[in-house]
Amino acid sequence: MRFLVVFIILFIHWIIWSGQFDAFHLSLGVISCGLVAFISSNIMFQRSDFKELPKEALRFFTYLFWLYWQTILSNIHILKIVFSHDMYDRINPKVVKFKTFLQKDSSLVTFANSITLTPGTVTIYIKDGRYYVHAIDESVAQGLPGDMEKKSGFIFGEEHKNG
Repeated sequence: MRFLVVFIILFIHWIIWSGQFDAFHLSLGVISCGLVAFISSNIMFQRSDFKELPKEALRFFTYLFWLYWQTILSNIHILKIVFSHDMYDRINPKVVKFKTFLQKDSSLVTFANSITLTPGTVTIYIKDGRYYVHAIDESVAQGLPGDMEKKSGFIFGEEHKNG
């Protein structure tokens, strides 16, 4: 079941991002997605309760589209910096340190990869739930950990408890 869920998520994204619908490209997609799903399906979804797996997969799938939107917004922010006349004044890199409420490996890795995929930030180190993230400027640094942490936890059933 895990294999099938991961394969479907990967193959849908293959179709969306490749834009090629001929037999050759679709068969490459099936082979590639099948291989990756075979290798990583037990890593991505570790639940033993298979009734929750479709819900978790749907949350992950919808998270990917939210992440795509965040990536677009971050690209626009970086473009504004790069094309501004005071670019060197606006770039103020720093390392942001914060502790996360996330506990599961899948949540921690999803969050770290999401940070790195978003332009202007790079996860440089994780140790005992502490993240060290390089941010290109102050506005990016202030957004950490933010909604991305909560959404990464929500995918895998880790709700943020205030207090």
